[in-house]
Amino acid sequence: MSSTTETQVLRPDRKKSRLHFDIIGLGIAAVMIFPVYWLVISALRPNREIRSYNQTLWPTSITFDNFVRATEMPNFGTAIQSSLIVAVTAVVGGMVIATLAALAIGRFRFFGRKALILVMILVQMLPPTAMLIPIYAQLNAMGGIDEYWGLIVVYLVSTLPFATIMIRGFVVNIPVELEESAMVDGCTRFQAFRRVIFPLLAPGLAAASIFALVNAWNEYLFAYILINDNSKYTLNVWLMTFTTERGTDYGALMAASTMIALPVVVFFMIIQKKMAAGLTSGAVKG
Repeated sequence: MSSTTETQVLRPDRKKSRLHFDIIGLGIAAVMIFPVYWLVISALRPNREIRSYNQTLWPTSITFDNFVRATEMPNFGTAIQSSLIVAVTAVVGGMVIATLAALAIGRFRFFGRKALILVMILVQMLPPTAMLIPIYAQLNAMGGIDEYWGLIVVYLVSTLPFATIMIRGFVVNIPVELEESAMVDGCTRFQAFRRVIFPLLAPGLAAASIFALVNAWNEYLFAYILINDNSKYTLNVWLMTFTTERGTDYGALMAASTMIALPVVVFFMIIQKKMAAGLTSGAVKG
């Protein structure tokens, strides 16, 4: 009886405390969402309203002329092509290499394994700008400047440590007995990996792939430094064309930025369930 009474007394306080946290969470979400909202709304505003000093939260009139002007800018099609080539190749290549590396680190014991893991963690702490000059000098000596493969190698290598560590968390959580049972039944090691291990790695691959895609699709600094040919600009570097001697076409710039963000958002929505599982399940054991 007393415990029931105490529970009834504590419930209003818990509800009140939960309400406070809900309000704080909604406030933080609003602050984070507002720049995205302003980007989309600015893409739909007429240019005269964007340049006005009297800004409102909702446009007085909606227009799609900004999107039309953005698609009519020079090199729009080649910029899409360049971003797709670089991003897709970097993501697919990175996931293949990271999966094999994670399998080797998680399944086999070899000299220097712990040191290798430590080095991968330390590499993630280095800022990209600190490695810009050495990377440029190395690619210039190898003929990788103004070439897709040079930029792809940079994006692929930059995502490998994080992706390998994340996927390794899934590999060590998969019982070795499953793989051994498949091999006893007649499968080779590769067949056991393809039929048993690989399907169980799907959440980890989803989480790692979205990280790799965001890194390759949204990166600007290396793309700007390593690619000087206008016909090979990625979308983020292509956005510079909206700023000319006459000024900046902010409406078209906001519209182009909105279109560039859509592929990552769509990809995230497709794999969000697997990604949520990947961010939690892979960190249980290590």
